[in-house]
Amino acid sequence: MEQNTNEQKSIGQGSTPFSQTYFHGTKADLELGDLIEVGKNSNFGQRKNAKYIFLTATLDAAIWGAELAIGEGRERIYLVEPTGQIEDDPDLTDKKFPGNPTKSYRSTQPFKVVGEVSIWQGHPAELVQTMKDTLARLKDQGINSLNDSE
Repeated sequence: MEQNTNEQKSIGQGSTPFSQTYFHGTKADLELGDLIEVGKNSNFGQRKNAKYIFLTATLDAAIWGAELAIGEGRERIYLVEPTGQIEDDPDLTDKKFPGNPTKSYRSTQPFKVVGEVSIWQGHPAELVQTMKDTLARLKDQGINSLNDSE
């Protein structure tokens, strides 16, 4: 029994089968151990330096993040570990989905890449295009992410 306790301690604080899993959808090509940090050009909104970075506890929301990310790279879903505090993403929780059913969060602290989901199924192409068109119309109307303006 003592051996199991020592093994668990050596694995690390968050490495239990019941720890929360978080995802980050993007087109960025990252490696295990890389940090996703604020200050990079945002994948959304006005494309200015991001004040927040985003993660989700649902694979579906991460897939949307990857599909809607700007850029030509391959869509990727990373497993990430927050290094600091996270809070509800106000664009989704306050504006669209009260109660945060998408389990979407933001932070000013880095996320560490701890893995990649290599097999996942995206949304139908027509649905992705409809979402992109809607975001473009909102941008044309001057309606941008709350997270861009904070």
